[in-house]
Amino acid sequence: MEKDRYERGRSLLMDINANNAEKLVESLKDVAPDMHRYVFEFAYGDIYSRPGLDVKTRELATVAALTAMGHLPQLKSHIDAALNTGWTKEEIVEVIMQMAVYAGFPAALNALSAADEVFKRRQ
Repeated sequence: MEKDRYERGRSLLMDINANNAEKLVESLKDVAPDMHRYVFEFAYGDIYSRPGLDVKTRELATVAALTAMGHLPQLKSHIDAALNTGWTKEEIVEVIMQMAVYAGFPAALNALSAADEVFKRRQ
């Protein structure tokens, strides 16, 4: 069961954003080498793989949540994933701007800056 969760989550994340999945494992190997396993198993193996929403919708919800919380490194990764799952730059910008109403202008402005960085890197 645990191996199934790990493999299901790892496979899903590799499909969505292989580059950032590899960066996650690498960034944690010296400080918390087991942490990536929890991300693979729980976040992607249990939650992202649930049948209630498609992965594309989950990514847009994640972009909105990370914008509101101000977690910019993770936001950049999920903006990449949102683009990889089919959202356009314009749609991502719109969801970030929507968060200005609920999370405040500083959160939205910071997220727009992060989005701009991702968009320029991907050009």
